[in-house]
Amino acid sequence: MNSIRVFRSCLTNSVVGRMSATKTSYEEAVCKLNILQSNKATIEQIRRDIRTGQVSSTLPLLTKKCTNLEDMENYLARTGVTMTKLDELSVIHVAGTKGKGSTSAMCESILRHHGFRTGFYSSPHLVAVRERIRLDGRVISEAQFAKHFHQVYDMLDGSKEYEGDMPKYFAFLTVMAFNVFLKEKVDVAIVEVGIGGVVDYTNVLRKVPVVGITALGLDHTSILGTTLPEIAAAKAGVMKSGCQAYTVQQPPDAMAVLTNVANSVKCPLSVVPDYKTYTFPNTEHALLPVDVEAYQTNASLAIQLAHAWMRTTKQTHRKNGLKKHVNKDQITNVAVLDTIVKCVTKETMTGLSSCKWPGRYHVVNADYAQFYLDGAHTKESMEICAQWFQNYSRLHDKVLIFSATGDRDAEILLQPLRNIGFNTIYFVIPTAYKHTSQNNDNYSLVEQEELIARCEKHAEIWQHFEEGCKTNVNVAGCVADALINLKKTKIVDRSSVLITGSLHLVGAALSLLDPNISS
Repeated sequence: MNSIRVFRSCLTNSVVGRMSATKTSYEEAVCKLNILQSNKATIEQIRRDIRTGQVSSTLPLLTKKCTNLEDMENYLARTGVTMTKLDELSVIHVAGTKGKGSTSAMCESILRHHGFRTGFYSSPHLVAVRERIRLDGRVISEAQFAKHFHQVYDMLDGSKEYEGDMPKYFAFLTVMAFNVFLKEKVDVAIVEVGIGGVVDYTNVLRKVPVVGITALGLDHTSILGTTLPEIAAAKAGVMKSGCQAYTVQQPPDAMAVLTNVANSVKCPLSVVPDYKTYTFPNTEHALLPVDVEAYQTNASLAIQLAHAWMRTTKQTHRKNGLKKHVNKDQITNVAVLDTIVKCVTKETMTGLSSCKWPGRYHVVNADYAQFYLDGAHTKESMEICAQWFQNYSRLHDKVLIFSATGDRDAEILLQPLRNIGFNTIYFVIPTAYKHTSQNNDNYSLVEQEELIARCEKHAEIWQHFEEGCKTNVNVAGCVADALINLKKTKIVDRSSVLITGSLHLVGAALSLLDPNISS
C-alpha cells in the first residue's frame, strides 16, 4: 500500500504542475463545498434530540424545529431566485426509498428523446459531485460546475448575516441546481428527493405538475421513522394540490397512507401498470439495459411520469427549437385511459433502451475478475441484488466487497447474501484510498477509526452467521486495499466479485475500475 501512496503522490505532483485554471477552480469549488458538510457533532445532536423526545421520533422532520423549507426560500432569494421565479421551473419531482435514481434517469431520457431540453438533479454522486447536475443527459463539465458554484457561493457568502449563515452540503447543491436549470432555460427538470420528501430541501418547489413515488422501504429510520407508514407519510409530502401523482404497487399499510395524503391535498394518485402490459411500436416491449423486475417497475413509473408531464403541459415534442402544443386529447401516438398511458411512442422506447444509470446492476470486466456492482441499501433491494448476482455470475470463485453506512442495519442487509457461497469477503471503508484531501469529490468528515470499527462489527456479524466461519473474512481500510489483496491472493484466473451495500462504496469502486464513468 505504501508503494501506491507514493505513486499517487508523484502523480498528484505531476498533475498539479500542469493544472489548468479550470481544474484549479473546480477543485477550489469542491473544497469549499466539502466544508459545508454537516459535521459529526451536528448529526449526533439531531439523533440525540430524536432519542430524548425533543424531536418527534415518529416524523421528526415534521416538527416546528425543522426550518428546511424556510431556509431554502432564504438561500434562493439571496441568489436572486424568488419563489415566483422558481415557479417558472417545470419539474417532475421523484421521491421514494428504492429506485429513485433509475426512475428519474429513464424519465429524463424519455423526455430528451422527445426533443425536450432537460435538467436532472440526483443524489448521491458516485465518483464526481458534478454528476448530480445534468443538462440534456450529460454531466455538467468541471468548468460549468466551477462557474455556477462560485456564482452561487459568492452571492450566499456575501449576504450572510453571521458566521455560518450558509446552506449545508445538500441544500447548497439544491440551490445551485435550481439556479443552473433556470439560467439554462430547461423545458423540464427531473428532481430527485434527497431524504424523505415533506421537508426535504427539494420540496421548496410549490408548483409541480407531476410527482412520482417509487417503492417504499425502511431507510433513514432515525430521521423518517421506524415503520413503513411513518416513512410513507414523509415521502407523501411531495404531493401537492393540482399535481398528478404516480406510484408503484406498495405494501397495503404504505399505500393507505399515500392514498389518504393524496385525498387530503386533492392530488390524483395512480398506480402504474405492469411493464409487460405496455404496447410498444413494432415490438412486444422495449429492451431495457437491465433484465430485473424491479428495474422494469421503475421503467413503468418513468413512462407514466414523462407522458403525464407532456399531457399536463400539453406538449408532445420539441422540434427545430419550437414546442408543439396540443390539446389534452390530441397527444400523438399516445392512448390515454384516464391518467394511465398504455401505448407509448417510439421516442419513449428509445429513451428507455438507451438509458444508462451507473451503479445499479452494473457489470465491469477486468482481467482478474468480473465485477457486479449494485448500491443496494435496504433489505428488499439486497434480496433483488443477491438474486441478480446468482443469476448472472458464472465464475466459481465468488467474492463479496461490502460496506453499510449511516444507521443502516448491516445484519439485515447481509442476511440475503448468506447462502450465495462466497469464498472471500472484504468489509471495507467506502473510499477509494485511505486518505482523501478536502478537495476530493468524495471527502468525508467521518473519522477513520469509526469507519474501521464499523467494518469490524460487520465482520463479526458474518462470522456469527457461519459456525466455524469457513469463509475468508477480511477488513480493509479502503477499496484499493481490497482489490490489491484480491489480485495477490486469488487462486483462480478470474473471480465473480459482488460490490454492494452502499452507493458510496460502489462509487469508490467505480473510480478505480472505470475512472471515466463521470464523463
